[in-house]
Amino acid sequence: MAEHSRFVQRIRRRYAAELPLLPPGVPHGQVIHALIATLEQARRPLPAALRVARQLVIERLAVLDVEQAASLSDITSAMTALAESTLERALNQALTDADARHGPPLGATGQRIDFWIVGMGKLGARELNVSSDIDLIYVYEEDGQTVGGPGGSITAHEYFTQVARQLYTLIGDVTDDGFVFRVDLALRPNGNSGPPVVSLSMLEEYFLVQGREWERFAWLKSRVVAPRAAVESGRAIALRSLVTPFVYRKYLDYGVFEGLRQLHRKIRDEAQRRAAGRPERANDVKLSRGGIREIEFIVQLLLVARGGQFPEIRTRSTLKALDKLAAGGLMKADNARKLADAYVFLRQVEHRIQYLDDQQTHLLPTVDADLAWIASSLDLPGTADEAARFDGSCMPLPEACRQPGGGLSPSCALLDRLCGVRELVATEFDALLHDGQAPAAGRSGGCRQCGDGPLAIDNETLLERLPAELADRVRAFAARPRVQALRDESKLRLGKLVLRAAGAVAKDECTLDAATRLIDWIEPLLRRESYLALLVERPEVQRRLLRLLGLARWPMRYLIRHPGVIDELADERQLRERFDRAGFVADLEERHAAWVRSGEADEGSLLDTLRRAHHAEVFRTLVRDVEQRITVEEVADDLSALADAVVDCCLRWAWSHLKQRHREVPRFAVIAYGKLGGLELGYGSDLDLVFVYDDADEADKDRAQEVYGAFVRKLINWLTLRTAAGELFDIDTALRPNGNSGLLVTSIDSFERYQRGRGSNTAWTWEHQALSRARFCAGAQDLGERFEATRREVLSMPREPEALRQEVAAMREKVRTSRPSSGGRFDVKYSDGGMMDAEFAVQYLVLAEGAHHPALLDNKGNIALLCRAEECGLLPAGVGEAAADAYRELRRAQHRARLDEQPTQFDPALLATERAAIESLWRAVFGH
Repeated sequence: MAEHSRFVQRIRRRYAAELPLLPPGVPHGQVIHALIATLEQARRPLPAALRVARQLVIERLAVLDVEQAASLSDITSAMTALAESTLERALNQALTDADARHGPPLGATGQRIDFWIVGMGKLGARELNVSSDIDLIYVYEEDGQTVGGPGGSITAHEYFTQVARQLYTLIGDVTDDGFVFRVDLALRPNGNSGPPVVSLSMLEEYFLVQGREWERFAWLKSRVVAPRAAVESGRAIALRSLVTPFVYRKYLDYGVFEGLRQLHRKIRDEAQRRAAGRPERANDVKLSRGGIREIEFIVQLLLVARGGQFPEIRTRSTLKALDKLAAGGLMKADNARKLADAYVFLRQVEHRIQYLDDQQTHLLPTVDADLAWIASSLDLPGTADEAARFDGSCMPLPEACRQPGGGLSPSCALLDRLCGVRELVATEFDALLHDGQAPAAGRSGGCRQCGDGPLAIDNETLLERLPAELADRVRAFAARPRVQALRDESKLRLGKLVLRAAGAVAKDECTLDAATRLIDWIEPLLRRESYLALLVERPEVQRRLLRLLGLARWPMRYLIRHPGVIDELADERQLRERFDRAGFVADLEERHAAWVRSGEADEGSLLDTLRRAHHAEVFRTLVRDVEQRITVEEVADDLSALADAVVDCCLRWAWSHLKQRHREVPRFAVIAYGKLGGLELGYGSDLDLVFVYDDADEADKDRAQEVYGAFVRKLINWLTLRTAAGELFDIDTALRPNGNSGLLVTSIDSFERYQRGRGSNTAWTWEHQALSRARFCAGAQDLGERFEATRREVLSMPREPEALRQEVAAMREKVRTSRPSSGGRFDVKYSDGGMMDAEFAVQYLVLAEGAHHPALLDNKGNIALLCRAEECGLLPAGVGEAAADAYRELRRAQHRARLDEQPTQFDPALLATERAAIESLWRAVFGH
């Protein structure tokens, strides 16, 4: 029962008459506001009313938590509401009193200057403890002057300093009724040596000039908690616009690992110092190894490192963050669940410790009756099996803990469970922050020039540990002026990476070639230390990177252009799965919504978001490809589906940023031609696109053409612009009606007339050849269906076979003569018997026979259409199937050569069978 708590006993004795004032259930903000008002109406001064309200609320929470198993979120939400309600009421009083003395403070425009109480830590995250202090920072909008009063006119800074002083009196002073909250202002700029209140401009300058790494973790949970009106009116957004870029950088920020590592070391050293000679202090559920703080550090570290690029994971709440990290693939779902369970358990233990005497402590009590009460209130009956739920390895328990029958006493069951939970947390924490190893006690980082500690990249001792060939490459690399100019910390990082690579070579985990390519990859990135930090902090990523570099050369080029994608190697699950368009688009839309929520959905952020998402997905496909987990056809399918998805997102997002748009949803479609149209897209392929619209319901036709023309220019810019995050695609629009002399965007009616050959302006045969590989890519679905109907109709139009044969063959000859000779070698695409011969043969068959054999009209790719042509009797038995197999093999040969940056011209003998099959196809179709 809750009455075991000495604090609850005191409250029930002293405030028996007031306890009924609080209605049943979990107290929320309005209830607490009403309670304070009722206490004031009963002639209690405000300081007393606030304090009595606090005592009544915590007594209620103890009962709900201990006796009725209220959830952790219920308890922390109620405590947060208590803090917000009491601060709101105290601030109103402090501002009223200050106004009476000096008048309101006004800014440059004559408007009253706003003042914000910023809650940090658990208050900011709405996770407040039942006996917690509150970490506050006071910020005011701008400098100014009060209008004057009995106390004269003073500066805004002086005015708000008085407000802050009265706030402390109302909230933090200890009176006969106790206190409301202990107030800690140590997180303000410059800590206890800084002014108690700061203006927005002062805070901005501090972030830019003096803000330290650990402060980013503190500000991650910051939130304006009072006055509520500043949040509802939107005036407090100005503060968020300063805090967000300070906490979240625009890149993968793995450099924060070392900052958090140092902060954690200080906290753990301080905890060990406090526990010296007092073993009971080792049982600190917050600060000891495996405690609450380590779970919070795990979460904060991943949020700060990744939140700059992935706003959808941003949250102040520890439990919500674990869910988001698991959903985003940044943490294994099982690990996230276990950490969440551990966090809830540790916080519930913490609350019970604090219920005992209303002390701000996290130490387990030493009295067995108190331990037994905590265990019983957590429903720990004392069976040994119950303790194994968290899979932790627990310390041996004293025999005194054992009860008859093999169970544990409640006190020892609590210690057993606590041990398992803390071991789990510590293991996860050490895996993230210390390469899986618990940090050695008292170790300060080692000697930089001796063999025991880290070795710099230019240290001779390091070079002596490397294989001779790698040592020569590293020696030359280390001697370069750019390397010599690096900070000592950066040289140590490089040394660590090189030694790891040498170790991987020694264990046959990678080739010497791969280790050498790692140096080639690092060289252009010397000034982008966040990527080096990523590899240092994620050894498993470096191992996978080395394996990848050993398989082909082209991945290294891709990684040099887009180094941020190496973080994808951290999630092996993503590398095993095929591209999921629906999931990809859903993730992008969630990210877009997060940018909107954070007020950062400008075009620059969206362009970078699209590029990073595209690069990451291309890289995943690339890894699956070089590791031969998917076929060449599957690579093309996935890259084509990815391009469709990116164009689709670009279309929708760009339209919302078009100033001239005349309707909410555009009547617009993108048609893919060429490799994208034929679902044969490769790495780095450009996109052949045609744009159509249908505004038949628009009265002003010229306006529609003008709007969609502006939109296409914007869309192409979104798809092609090179930003800090890289580029997406090169776009070719030459296949639109009338080619480069035609309009960028065409009405669907004009497009249909042009393709059907009605009027004086009609399509050429080669344009109909291209149409055989065209398909709807993105935009209005009904326009896509209309285009497909037109495409099939045009391909089915009657044609004179011999004239068509001569036109297609002439076009092939034109392409042949435009390509230089391959010097006796066989070019898999352009030589006679190459892929282009097969493609032209398929296009002829579609145009000549599509009307009689509708199966040829489907845009299913050359391989499938060759087999269908044979099934339709248009090719001799075996010719179509052999040509399809040959085409597949030529694509594979071309693809592998490009991946390893080799020429796509081969010794004719190597692909003689495939060449002969394509030549047989050509003769069967064209007769020569």
